[in-house]
Amino acid sequence: MGKTTGFMEYKRKNEAYIPAKERVKNYKEFTQPLKKSELQNQGARCMDCGIPFCHSGCPLGNLIPDFNDAVYQGKWKKAAQILHSTNNFPEFTGRLCPAPCEEACVLGINEDPVSIENIEKNIVETAFDNNWIKPILPLKKTDKNVAIIGSGPAGLAAAQQLNRAGHNVTVYERDEKPGGLLRYGIPDFKMEKNVIDRRLEILKAEGIVFKTGVHVGIDIKAEVLKADFDAVVLCGGATIRRNLPIPGSDLKGVVQAMDFLSQNNRRVDGVKKFENEILATNKNVVVIGGGDTGSDCIGTSIRQGAKSVSNFEIMPMATENRPEDQPWPFWPMRLRTSSSHKEGAERFFSISTKEFIGDKDGNLKGLITAEVEWIKQPGQRPILKEVKGTEKEWKCELALLAMGFTGSETTLADQFGLELDARTNIKASEENYRTNIPGVFVAGDQRRGQSLIVWAISEGRQVAHHIDSYLMGKSELPLKGQGDLPRV
Repeated sequence: MGKTTGFMEYKRKNEAYIPAKERVKNYKEFTQPLKKSELQNQGARCMDCGIPFCHSGCPLGNLIPDFNDAVYQGKWKKAAQILHSTNNFPEFTGRLCPAPCEEACVLGINEDPVSIENIEKNIVETAFDNNWIKPILPLKKTDKNVAIIGSGPAGLAAAQQLNRAGHNVTVYERDEKPGGLLRYGIPDFKMEKNVIDRRLEILKAEGIVFKTGVHVGIDIKAEVLKADFDAVVLCGGATIRRNLPIPGSDLKGVVQAMDFLSQNNRRVDGVKKFENEILATNKNVVVIGGGDTGSDCIGTSIRQGAKSVSNFEIMPMATENRPEDQPWPFWPMRLRTSSSHKEGAERFFSISTKEFIGDKDGNLKGLITAEVEWIKQPGQRPILKEVKGTEKEWKCELALLAMGFTGSETTLADQFGLELDARTNIKASEENYRTNIPGVFVAGDQRRGQSLIVWAISEGRQVAHHIDSYLMGKSELPLKGQGDLPRV
C-alpha cells in the first residue's frame, strides 16, 4: 500500500507543537497540522508488507493500509469512508489513543513507524471541514427500545450502532453533559470539548436520545429499566480510584487526580464556583503516578500556575528503546515522554511516598519519600524493597493521586443481581457480552477494567452486534475488523 518505495524516500514527520511558554497560557489544543502534501508523503510510507500487523495492534481492526493508500493518492473522502467503516469516532482516537497500531507497524522493526494516528486525525478533520460527515438515519425502524448507561466512548459507539440497526436508543448520563471521561477527565488541551459536541449533534440528529443528570441506580432503579426497555447495556467507567493508605492521606491537599481534572474541565467550560475548589496555583505540586493521568495532572497544574511540579513513579525508569523481553509486534513498556512532561515537570523514578505531613490546621505541607528497588526472582513477581538511608522530605501543598482504578461502582450491578469478578468488574465474555441476567449486557471499562479509548469504542461496537442479535435473532452490524456500510 502507499508508494512502493515511499518508506525509503520519506522519513516520519510529526506535527509540531506551539512552544511550551505559549501553550501553557491557555487550555487550547496546541498541535500544528502538517500540510496536505506532507500527509500524503506520510501515507506513502505505508509498506506493501504482505501481513499488516497494524491490524492486530488495533483493537478496532482499522483498515490502516487502505486509508493510508487513499491519503497517499489524495482521495480524502475515500479515506474517510474507509476509516469510519470500523471506527465511529476517529476524531477521539486520533487525539487520545496511544497508537498500539504504530508499535505493531512492520516498518517500525528497523525504522520509525508510519504516523498512523496523525493520519487518522487529519482524515476525519478533513471530512468535517468538507461537510462529508452527516447524520445517517436507519433504513427502517424496529419497535425495540434499548437503554445505554454511560455516555463515554463505549456507550456512544454502542448507541450509534444500535440506532443504525433501527432500534430506539436512550443514553443515560449522570453528569450534566454527555461524553464521560472524554469530557470530564481528559484535559481540554488534549481535546477541546467542541470536538465532542460536534459529534453529539450528529448522534442526536440520527435519533439518539440523551438524558443527562440522571444517576441510574439512584434516580432510576434497575427494575424500571427492565420494565421499560427490551435491552440494557452498562457502559460506565472504572471509577473506583486507587488510594494511597499511608499516614496523612486524609489531609486537605491530598486529592484524587480525577477530582482535580474533572473540576478543571468544568472550570474551562465556564463554571465559576466549586464547593471544594482544587487549584495548583502557587503551590508545590507532587503528582504520584507516571501514566497518562499523571501526565494530564502535570499539564493542568502548570497551566494553573503551580510553583513547582514533581512526578513520582514507583517503577524504575524504562528504556527509550523496546525492551528485549517485549519483542515486536507486542506493546512495549518503554519510556514515554508527553508534551506535558516537557512543560516544566521534574520526573523521579523508583520512588515511594511513605507519609504526608500536615500543619496544625490539617493542610498538607509536605511528604516523605524513600527510594526503592525491585528485586527480580525467576518465575515470580519482583519484590519491592526500600533502599535504606534514602528518606527525603519534600515541600508539597497539593498531592495528586494518579495511580489508576480498581473497578467500577456496584450500585446498579447489585440492583440487577449481576455477577462480578474479583475487581468488581461485571462478568461477561467477549463471545456475546451478556451478563447472567437476560437482556442486560455490559461493555467497556465496566467489563474489562480500566483500559484504552480504542478498546472502549471496539467493545461498544461489539456489544451492539450482540444486542441486535438478541433482539432480532440475527444482526447485520459488523464485528471487529469487518467494515461497516460507508458513512461519509
